[in-house]
Amino acid sequence: MQHSMRLVRYWPGCFIAMLALLLFAGCQSGGKQPASQPMPGTTAATTTTSPSADVPVPTVAPTPTETAPPAAAPAPADNPAPPVAATPTDTPAPTMESVPAVAPVTAAVTNVAPGPVLPPIRIKAGLFDSLTDSDGNVWLPDQGFADGETTERPEVQIANTKTPALYQSERYSMTSFSYPVPNGKYVVKLHFAETYDGITGPGERVFAFNVEGHEFKDFDVWIKAGGPMRAYVETVNVEVSDGKLDITFAPNVENPEINAIEILPAN
Repeated sequence: MQHSMRLVRYWPGCFIAMLALLLFAGCQSGGKQPASQPMPGTTAATTTTSPSADVPVPTVAPTPTETAPPAAAPAPADNPAPPVAATPTDTPAPTMESVPAVAPVTAAVTNVAPGPVLPPIRIKAGLFDSLTDSDGNVWLPDQGFADGETTERPEVQIANTKTPALYQSERYSMTSFSYPVPNGKYVVKLHFAETYDGITGPGERVFAFNVEGHEFKDFDVWIKAGGPMRAYVETVNVEVSDGKLDITFAPNVENPEINAIEILPAN
């Protein structure tokens, strides 16, 4: 009886001792678990243990939820517009005062008539300097002719004129003459004199010419003037409707020649 009572007295103590051994054994086995994996039914501690220096800790890639979303590209409207080069219309045109006037460059052309000129017009054929006659009229140098050659014979003596110098030069072998004038009626005077010593009689220089539709055929200076070294003037009344006075020449025997031309307004 006493033995039974003694077992009953020590049984709870033995039970508690066995339970303590079991708990101790459980704690020892639990300590061998990896720190990163908590025991089932337990909550992970907030304080982590630093890994041993001998064992490298694997790098854990952050989960998508832990990565901050990439910043969205700013909308084109938020970007400042790039500078735009100014178009030619954006540049103010220079004022007339700031742009110096430039005179047009005109090439020098020999034997070309100017723009329309009001008569009287007097042209000395074969001479490249102006000439003033005995009445004070100024004759322009040779111009307005197409083709031909010029010559001067200052030593010859010319009869039937008050200005012999007007007949001491000539243009010969020309094909035409043209001079710009306003439309209207004019008196055209053509001056001739046979001064070439190769012509010794009538019929040795014969040609034709046409003045604004008025035709002269078989014109012989020797016959018209009454011999060599004599001045002769052929007068023609014309009307100009195209802004220029035109004369054409055509040879028959020898070359045509002329000493001067006058274009005068009709009365």
